[in-house]
Amino acid sequence: MVLPVSLEDLLATRSAVIVADVVAPRTFAGYRRYALVDRGSYDFIDAPDAPELVARAAALIEQQTGDHRRCVESRVVRLVPGDYLLAHHDRIRDRGLEVVFDLSPAAAPAELHYRQHGQVFFRMPCVPGSAALIPRNPTVTSNHTYLSKLHTGEVVRWIALFV
Repeated sequence: MVLPVSLEDLLATRSAVIVADVVAPRTFAGYRRYALVDRGSYDFIDAPDAPELVARAAALIEQQTGDHRRCVESRVVRLVPGDYLLAHHDRIRDRGLEVVFDLSPAAAPAELHYRQHGQVFFRMPCVPGSAALIPRNPTVTSNHTYLSKLHTGEVVRWIALFV
């Protein structure tokens, strides 16, 4: 099945951006474990109580784009050594602007990849305090790369969709 692709969808990949030193590392409580090896292995919290992150993300969107948007969903994903999240388990299928805050305690060799029609167009490395803004539409998916079991840290990302 071929999805109709608009000009906006084709050009969306050119407007993804990384911004440094946006937010401080933070810890969360109440993670649940997801471990289906055909889709991923990671810890998560759906709809975390983090109004300060929502406000900071909304301000960042306004600063970077001039748009006023509201958060419609958010999630925290934590990767520990041996974890990953595959693209076919990406939850976001709507149009909007995704904001990702890297809340990791230290840098780690695990990236967040965004793909359009299967091709990687944007990579977000694990850089604590950084943020990424990525236009989302039904043709864009994301995956979190494998965090080696040789690494001793963790990767924590807050991911939210704004419309």
